[in-house]
Amino acid sequence: MFLIILGLVIFFAAGALKNLDLPISQHSGAVRSVGLVIVVIGFLASSVKQIDAGEIGVKSLFGKVQDDILYSGLNMVNPLVTVNTIDVRTQNYTMSGVHNEGDQSGDDAIRVLTADGLEVVIDLTVLYRVQSGQAPNIVRQIGYDFKNIIVRPITRTKIRDNAVYYTAVDLYSVKRDEFQTRIFKTIEANLKERGFVLEQLLVRNITLPATVKASIEEKIKAEQDAQKMQFVLQKEKQEAERKRVEAQGIADYQKIISLGLGDKQLQYEQIQAMKSLMNSPNSKVIIMGGGGKTPIILDGKGN
Repeated sequence: MFLIILGLVIFFAAGALKNLDLPISQHSGAVRSVGLVIVVIGFLASSVKQIDAGEIGVKSLFGKVQDDILYSGLNMVNPLVTVNTIDVRTQNYTMSGVHNEGDQSGDDAIRVLTADGLEVVIDLTVLYRVQSGQAPNIVRQIGYDFKNIIVRPITRTKIRDNAVYYTAVDLYSVKRDEFQTRIFKTIEANLKERGFVLEQLLVRNITLPATVKASIEEKIKAEQDAQKMQFVLQKEKQEAERKRVEAQGIADYQKIISLGLGDKQLQYEQIQAMKSLMNSPNSKVIIMGGGGKTPIILDGKGN
């Protein structure tokens, strides 16, 4: 556009010089030709717009946004049209309590009140993208700073609106996935109405009040101690059962022995025992007898 204006200025200036009695007036024709060349170059340069991959171009003529958009590549446009690009790739917006970790410096985490009246701090990342066909309407209604005008406030508001249905402990533990699914559906619907696609919502961290966190840790420790004690009791019961079975076996064995062995059986067992002693290197003469019976002499010689 600058070249077009410059060329026109040179062209008309050369025409004005032609009517003046100046040495340069004789070159006015050549100057006018140079002006025309600059106009043509400026026209061509202003008519060709390059849009990079992953972006689209939104055209506006004298402040009025046009409905047709420009896609990646080279595009021929009206030289008077202003073209602004919008990124239509996946974008992320992070709200974090860690300094310089989110899109805004400082503590940008979301503080919400839960159903039990406690304050919970949530770190969140929103993955979204612009619908290409809705880009002209987005520019008309919102402008180009839609991240801070739409994405940020809608996300923070809907998270606060939904957190009141859960207790702090539920958000931190058993219902965290349910909470994430619920806020995703709510935020997705709101962003869709504005021309955006919500791809994913990542609850990065949920920080509980220090008192609640300490109570949870004590509860977990108590549960672990209870499980440990239960294991010890179970082990003791098994050991007691083992000893009972062993004692019962010994008692049954003694009962069988006392009922099944007679005098002759005992005498036979005695003889077998004496034979074993006789075969010992230290055995000499073993005399068995008693009870009025004839003694039995077993002679064993040592080696």
